[in-house]
Amino acid sequence: MPRRYLALWFPFLPIDRLRWERRIPACAGRVELPVVVVETQQNALRLVDCDQRAVALGLTRGLTLADARARIPDLTVIEAEPEADQRFLDRLAAFCDRFTPLVALDPPHGLILDITGCAHLFGGEAALQDAIGARLRQIGLSLRSAVAGTPDAARAISRFGRGGIVPPGADEATARPLPIAALGVTSETVIALSRAGLKTLADLADRPSSALSARFGEEEVATRLRRTLGREDRRITPLRPPPDCVVERHFAEPLLDMGGLETVVTRLIAEAARVLELRGEGGRAFEVSFFRTDGAVRRLMVETGRPSRDAKAILRLYRERLDTVADPLDPGFGFDAVRLAVPVCEPLNTHQPSLDGRAVEDEAVADLVDRLVARFGRDRVLRFVAQDSHDPLRAAKAISAAAKLSSGTAWPAPAPDEPPTRPLQLFEPPQPVEAIAEVPDGPPIRFRWRRLLHDVARAEGPERIAPEWWRDGSGEPMRDYYRVEDAQGRRFWLFRVGFYEPECEPPRWFLHGLFA
Repeated sequence: MPRRYLALWFPFLPIDRLRWERRIPACAGRVELPVVVVETQQNALRLVDCDQRAVALGLTRGLTLADARARIPDLTVIEAEPEADQRFLDRLAAFCDRFTPLVALDPPHGLILDITGCAHLFGGEAALQDAIGARLRQIGLSLRSAVAGTPDAARAISRFGRGGIVPPGADEATARPLPIAALGVTSETVIALSRAGLKTLADLADRPSSALSARFGEEEVATRLRRTLGREDRRITPLRPPPDCVVERHFAEPLLDMGGLETVVTRLIAEAARVLELRGEGGRAFEVSFFRTDGAVRRLMVETGRPSRDAKAILRLYRERLDTVADPLDPGFGFDAVRLAVPVCEPLNTHQPSLDGRAVEDEAVADLVDRLVARFGRDRVLRFVAQDSHDPLRAAKAISAAAKLSSGTAWPAPAPDEPPTRPLQLFEPPQPVEAIAEVPDGPPIRFRWRRLLHDVARAEGPERIAPEWWRDGSGEPMRDYYRVEDAQGRRFWLFRVGFYEPECEPPRWFLHGLFA
């Protein structure tokens, strides 16, 4: 199937955003003044955008504000907000996500949609283009669009041509009359080509590409020319990676009832579970997207600690997540589409309970962890994983309970009938103690911790642990660890820093952990 791309260009995006936000003052009883957006460039206020009325009066981008006022004294001047413009463009990209999951930014003030294989869902390319255009113009946006076989061709035709739909295979014929600026090259390159008598893409296409590459570089002109003429497809990099599984519903009339909305989500989850079952897979993350009629998009994500396609469990997680969001789900003027995406899928075999019932217990614990993650967030429910390090402080780290466990370092298996070599609880930092040893460099016979004196009944060690010099440097001292038990049966993990040497400070003792 040949690739098809839809380019959307908003020629007056900053002005349209300001109107949409109602930031442009209204002139009661008078004709609305021309609006310009200015920004400081080269120590002068220059126009970075103008509305249609200002363009019709002869104002252009790059003109200084003083020159603009000399031509047209009555102007509405607003400071540029490029970050707000970018956020607005991101919101438009999220709006277009309901038509195709492959949406990419096309600066300045443009979007590229890969509509390959999805245009027929909306009645064809013409119907899809009209539907997007009608929705965007409904919220007050000026728009030019084009459909072509490569993203560069669609971009050039939408910005420098008449737009519309280019039939497959006709990209070059449609793009040849376009000016050199349609390549998207720098202004210096445009001036150099124009001085050489090359005005249109046809003038470049009729000449050997080797000469252009030698003069301007392969990527600057020759490669851009091939892509704009439809000879080479570079594909797009979407803002959001395409999910492994997608199910969605579109409504002829906006949906306002929250009860009906939950019914739609329930059916989508059941449908996604059937699709995953046919594939022999399960999902690790489930994202529900709600598309409102005013262009706003609300997304809710739930994650599981292991692959799952249990529709009831997923629906329970969705309800938990919905109850904990700070901003309630507001239907506004209604939702016109709901999508359930499964970004991450993994193989999942059919569940078979074991004879001892441990599998059922493991499933119950996993369900509890998933519900805690959905309620409190993935960064607040943690689990410990082993790390490949001999340093006890780095032998384990905490990660999100919803994160995928890698097949890396495993926890060391304890020897049969042997006490554990490491305590379950470690102090960070280790707590200093006062200790007395019977012989130099030997185990302690008595130590004081938290003003309590402990007589050591048994001791095992030393276990000498050197620092990780590639991380801590060569100046870190070694530690001698001892497992000790006092007269009351309490067990501790002590270590000594330093050695007994003449004319040196005595070694220091620390308590690093407690055994159960």
